[in-house]
Amino acid sequence: MDLYQALNERRSVRKYTNDPVEPEKLARILEAARVAPSWKNLQCWKFIVVKDPERKKQLAESLPETNPARRAIGETAPVVIVLCADPEASGLQDGKEYYLLDAGLAMQQLILAAHAEGLGTCWVALFDEGKARPACAVPGEFRIVAITPLGVPEKQPGEKPRKELGEIVYSETWGQPFTEQ
Repeated sequence: MDLYQALNERRSVRKYTNDPVEPEKLARILEAARVAPSWKNLQCWKFIVVKDPERKKQLAESLPETNPARRAIGETAPVVIVLCADPEASGLQDGKEYYLLDAGLAMQQLILAAHAEGLGTCWVALFDEGKARPACAVPGEFRIVAITPLGVPEKQPGEKPRKELGEIVYSETWGQPFTEQ
């Protein structure tokens, strides 16, 4: 799949078939996350692949009942991936905690690779970390940054509205309209 096609067609999936994720696809997806860029190449992330139904149910219980990804994590997705990062292993520069950026880059590569493999994901950040942590025995120095279900989409969600470039990009200085020339 072309990179730009993956970028434009990827959607957040919350409904999955019960088809398993092939081990080869899972390995390629995790490899894509492994080679993500990181600040100072510190690679502060860890991924936990969860397939056990009871453990997935525990993770789902860390999400509010109103979170539409709760059912996907607890019941329908065959795999759930928990993204953790060590804030101390990354760094703090000018008040910026780079572990969040590093983890986000790794998760984005995982998400795009999953889409390229014909699988769906959904970045989930609305969860109670205190409830999610024991489900996977995450050590105290690590933070759970995000969770994603992973599986074959029941259906591909439609396109969501996005802001136009002119609303988010400036030329040279803040507020100056972007020009492509």
